[in-house]
Amino acid sequence: MISALHWVRRGAAQERPDKYDLDEKEFKRIQDFAAQHLAEAKEELAAAQKAEDIANGMQVETISEANPELSEYNLDDYDEETPVAQESNIFSNLKGLSYYTSNREDPYITLRDEEDEDQEDIMIQTTDNLLLAAKTEDDISHLEVYLYDESEEGEGNLYVHHDIMLPAFPLCLEWLDFRVGRKSAMNGPGNYVAVGTFDPEIEIWDLDTIDNMYPDIVLGAQDKTKKKKGGKKSKKPNSEYHTDAVMALAWNKQHRNILASASADTTVKLWDLTTQQCAHSFSHHTDKVQALAWNPIESTALVTGSYDKTVAVFDSRAPEARATWRLQADVECLRWDPHDANCFYVSTDDGMVQYFDGRQGGAQPVFRLHAHDKAVSAMDVNATVKGCIVTGSTDGSVKVWDVKENRPSMVTSRQVKGDIGQVFSVTFCPDAPFNLAMAGSAGKVNIWDIATNAGVRRAFEGRSTIVASARADKEKVVAMPDDDEPESEEEMDGADIDMDEVLESDYEEEESGEDV
Repeated sequence: MISALHWVRRGAAQERPDKYDLDEKEFKRIQDFAAQHLAEAKEELAAAQKAEDIANGMQVETISEANPELSEYNLDDYDEETPVAQESNIFSNLKGLSYYTSNREDPYITLRDEEDEDQEDIMIQTTDNLLLAAKTEDDISHLEVYLYDESEEGEGNLYVHHDIMLPAFPLCLEWLDFRVGRKSAMNGPGNYVAVGTFDPEIEIWDLDTIDNMYPDIVLGAQDKTKKKKGGKKSKKPNSEYHTDAVMALAWNKQHRNILASASADTTVKLWDLTTQQCAHSFSHHTDKVQALAWNPIESTALVTGSYDKTVAVFDSRAPEARATWRLQADVECLRWDPHDANCFYVSTDDGMVQYFDGRQGGAQPVFRLHAHDKAVSAMDVNATVKGCIVTGSTDGSVKVWDVKENRPSMVTSRQVKGDIGQVFSVTFCPDAPFNLAMAGSAGKVNIWDIATNAGVRRAFEGRSTIVASARADKEKVVAMPDDDEPESEEEMDGADIDMDEVLESDYEEEESGEDV
C-alpha cells in the first residue's frame, strides 16, 4: 500500500542530484549509528531470552554457580571475544579500502560506463515536480521519489526517480527546505523529507542525494538508559522524545527551524532542527494524535486532532489558552482554509467533513458535509481555487466539492478502487492546482487532471485562469506503466484494510510477534 503522498514544488530540487559520498566523516557517522542500533538490539535480545527462560521456569545461573569447582577456568566468559583497540562492527573492514567517486578514476576498471548518459537520466528540470510516496510492499517499506513531467506531449510522464529504504511502516511525510545534517553549513534552501513511522523516531532524508544509506538526522533517538526493566522501551509519554508511532508531521514555513509532530503516545512535540532537540511537548489529548497543521497566517497557531474525538487550536507559545471542539468520531485529516485562515476543515472516520471557525471554541460547525459512507481517510484543500476541496475514502472513491458560500455541493466523483484501492492520500500539486495525486491500498499512484472534467470546468469557471483555457474532452489520468499482470476484480475487492485496526493491532499486540 501507499500510506502517504507529498508534492515537491518545481525548482526546489537540485538539477543534478549528488551521488552518495562515503567519505571519512560519513563513514564515522554510519559506524556510530550502526553500532548504537546493534548494541541496542543485542540488549533487547538478551533481555527477551532471559524473560523467556524465567517464564518457562528455568533457573538462570552461570556455569560457575552451577559448578563451583570449574570457576577457576572462567568458562562463563569462554565465548567472549578478546577486546581490541577499535570496536569491530559490520563496517570495520571497509576502512582503508580505496574508494573512487566514479569508474573513470579507478585505474583497475578499463571498461568505461555510460556515466554521461546516467547523469542525463537523473537530471531534474525546473518544469518537473517530484512526488513523494510512502510505500510498503511484502513487509518492506521505502520512500519512492517520483518525477512527474507534465510537459511531455501534453500526456504527462510519471516514473520513479530514486527510492529510499525505510526502517518501519511509514505513516506520514513532510517536506522542508531547512538545511540539516551534512549540508547544514551550505547557503540557500535545501530539499528534505521528514518521515514518521511506527517507530518513535523521526528520520530526515536529503532528497538531493541519491543512494543514501542513512538519514541525515534522526529526531527523538531514545536514551537506552531510560528503558524499562527487561530491556523493553517504555511507552509512557515524556517531554524529550516520542515513545510510540509518529502519525503526523507539520513543518513551520515561517519559523523554518521548527517541525511539529503528533504521536500515538498522545503528545504533540515541537522540534528545533538546529539543535535536533525537542523544544516543547504538549499533552492536551488523551488518545493517539492523528493530525496537526500550522496556521498559514498566524505562524505560532497550531490545530491538532485526536482519536479522543477532539480538535484543539492553540498558540504554541501559550498552549493553556486553547479552544477545543468535541466531535462524534475519530479525527482522520485536518486542513486550514488557505482562503480564510480563521477557519479549518476536519474529516472523521464516520464519513463526515466539518468546517469550523477557529475563533469560536466549542461552537457548532459552520457547515457539515456527509461526504462518504465510510471513513474520509484523505482530504485536501485547493490553495489556488477558492472553494475547491477534495475527499478520498476507504470506500474507493474520490470526490471533488464546491463549498462556495459555505454551501457544499459535489462537483464530480470518481471510483478508483480498481486502480488504487482504498484511498489513503489525495493532494493537489502546488504548481498545477488541478493536478490531483491519489494513492491507496493497491500501492499505485494516479495523477488526475480534474480540469479535464467538464463539471469541474463549469463549477470553477472564473475562479482560475487555468480552468478557462481549453482542455481535452477526455479526462486525463496519469499512472505508472505497469509491467505486472493486472489484479483480478476479486483481488481488488478483497478484505478491506482498516488503518485504525492496523494501528490498534500494532500498538496493543506488538508483543505477540505477529506481522501487521
